[in-house]
Amino acid sequence: MPAQMQNAETFHRLHIKGDPVVLFNVWDAGTAKVVAEAGAKAIATGSWSVAAAHGCGDGQALSLSLALENLARIVASVTLPITIDLEAGYGDAPGVVGETVARAIACGAIGFNLEDQIIGGEGLYTLADQSSRIEAARAAADHARIPAFINARTDIFLQAAAEQHDDRLGNEALHRAHAYAQAGASGFFAPGLADERLIARLCETCPLPVNIMVMSNTPSAIRMAELGVARISHGPGPYRRMMRALEEEARRIYTE
Repeated sequence: MPAQMQNAETFHRLHIKGDPVVLFNVWDAGTAKVVAEAGAKAIATGSWSVAAAHGCGDGQALSLSLALENLARIVASVTLPITIDLEAGYGDAPGVVGETVARAIACGAIGFNLEDQIIGGEGLYTLADQSSRIEAARAAADHARIPAFINARTDIFLQAAAEQHDDRLGNEALHRAHAYAQAGASGFFAPGLADERLIARLCETCPLPVNIMVMSNTPSAIRMAELGVARISHGPGPYRRMMRALEEEARRIYTE
């Protein structure tokens, strides 16, 4: 069995409710090798970190060509399954999203995040529009004959203050999760969600494995596992901590 196909199937199996796969997000080949050697079961990039490492802001400011060149170097550096954060797919139209996914798979990716916020605009894509974009992503993966893991991200919770995270937003998230599952998504990513009750409810009723991102106010990894989370990612946290350490060391050197 070709390695990419085997990695794709392995990655799907890693998403276990109550025994989550932990992704310590990387930004280049060097960090991918370190995280792999530390015991990771899979490698995930974070768009914020990759962009920052290239001197860019998040929100598709880094060109797709550079993002894919970086992906190819990561793929060449490790043998683990690799999922890439493709943000909103580098385009509004389903056809553009499909082409982006095809290019990422051709570089060796076996999964990717696809978010529903409108980059460069306001709010979220409508349910119908985002479902069409996910369908195009799935069609591209099927055409490549790779069972890619489409991690459908909703920005509902990121775009609302924590005190507004209530059952209404929870219902909206679940509505999107069901639609995204029907469109061909493999997982449901709800960054910004930290409320234990809402996480538990989402995990209990979501038709897809749930991904939560570690933030300052999220429950511990052990607690998230107890709540039913199937995937824990660290987003830009690792990059930010590394850069703080670098800055502190540089300031120490120069002040001496």
